[in-house]
Amino acid sequence: MESYGKRIVPLTTTTRGADGPRRRRVLAGGAAALLLSGCSGTARPGPADGRAPDGSTLRARAARRSAELLGRYDATLAAHPALAPRLRPLRDQVARHVQALGTPTAAPSASPATTPAASPTAPGDEKAALEALADAERRTTEAHTAALANAPGELARLLASIAAAGAAHTYLLGA
Repeated sequence: MESYGKRIVPLTTTTRGADGPRRRRVLAGGAAALLLSGCSGTARPGPADGRAPDGSTLRARAARRSAELLGRYDATLAAHPALAPRLRPLRDQVARHVQALGTPTAAPSASPATTPAASPTAPGDEKAALEALADAERRTTEAHTAALANAPGELARLLASIAAAGAAHTYLLGA
């Protein structure tokens, strides 16, 4: 709190500037919207004993999901080199997400549904390839968002940031 004269103004109060809402509010609103949008149906179940997965398990799952998405970008770029100017910046961001999450490893409770898939392929039509990539981004974003509920602080912040970027990628891909 800071005091201006006799009036106390909390430091957490942010105002809207002439250029619109502040970036943190937009990102926080986007993450909140993702959480409230009904994405929780895509959450992977935890261990059989009902306990929530620990941070290392959540991180490993998130790393695998992001690595699979990176594979989809690579397959799409290989099948449609003309899309490179549009897809390369998004692909590079996903690669940084994989790097931030760490090397994908098998989680202790990995099941066939959570293990990496075989090499992805891209549809032959550019429009269909973009739609498939947007759908993969959306599914990955929903899974990262669902994991927020059980993630420890630092991992939750990372997943929220990656989910926000994924939502932007989905929008930019036209979905």
